[in-house]
Amino acid sequence: MLQQTRVAAVIEHYHEFLRRFPTVKKLAAAREASVLAAWSGLGYYRRARMLRAAAKVIVSTHGGRFPQTEKGLRALPGIGRYTAAAIASIVFDQRVAVLDGNVERVLQRVLGKYLVTEELWAAANDLLDKRRPGDFNQAVMELGAVVCTPRAPVCLTCPVRELCVTRGELPATEKPVPQKKREIHCALNYRDGDGRERAVFLVQRARDASLMAGMWELPELADPDGAASPLFTLRHSITVTDYTVRVWRESPPPAVRGKWIPAGRLKQIALTGLARKILLKAEII
Repeated sequence: MLQQTRVAAVIEHYHEFLRRFPTVKKLAAAREASVLAAWSGLGYYRRARMLRAAAKVIVSTHGGRFPQTEKGLRALPGIGRYTAAAIASIVFDQRVAVLDGNVERVLQRVLGKYLVTEELWAAANDLLDKRRPGDFNQAVMELGAVVCTPRAPVCLTCPVRELCVTRGELPATEKPVPQKKREIHCALNYRDGDGRERAVFLVQRARDASLMAGMWELPELADPDGAASPLFTLRHSITVTDYTVRVWRESPPPAVRGKWIPAGRLKQIALTGLARKILLKAEII
């Protein structure tokens, strides 16, 4: 969950995920839709699919026990070099270094130069404390997260400042990619009353969609162009795009095919992060 997601955004999902899938066998036996529902809001949903796939391999091939080496871990679906090294060193005390964005930043500032990927891995392994590799790796990741930050690093309180060549930010070699701006409009159509449970009209993304395949979301509208004010407006970001989302209390176009989902089921289906945000704002879930 911590890959490409902030710690603060993970905690609640982590506890709920463990409640639903307390063992690797439970996760391996779960439906994909159930796993995506528990993951909803964290983004990068391929991680959830790969996590379930890895659980299936662990159960079918390894008798329900995790491989304990970096090589064995990298053979699992969705586990790359960084994640395998992190698990191997922190959980199984293997002498392997980790390299994430935080570690990369610390290394380049300490050494005072930009390094290519393999040079960074070599530097990380050279500096690794072989007696306590897991503790060392976590310490360097934490150093990058809270002290050697991307902007305005707190050099005066840094415990390794005497070893650092730059003692601050390296000169930028390229301009950061600017965030794109986009405005979208969503139809929030729900019904209740007459003794029936409230239900919301949602559409499902195609199973072969490149992003968030098979997940449920609110129908998108064309620009209302002069219509009354929206029900509410919120902000939402996905990778390099910042969205202004205007939510309208109206039915989607007749050609839109969707399904009425009872409010009581909304926490059990795979909602996109934006859909969840809208439904929470509307106090439907």
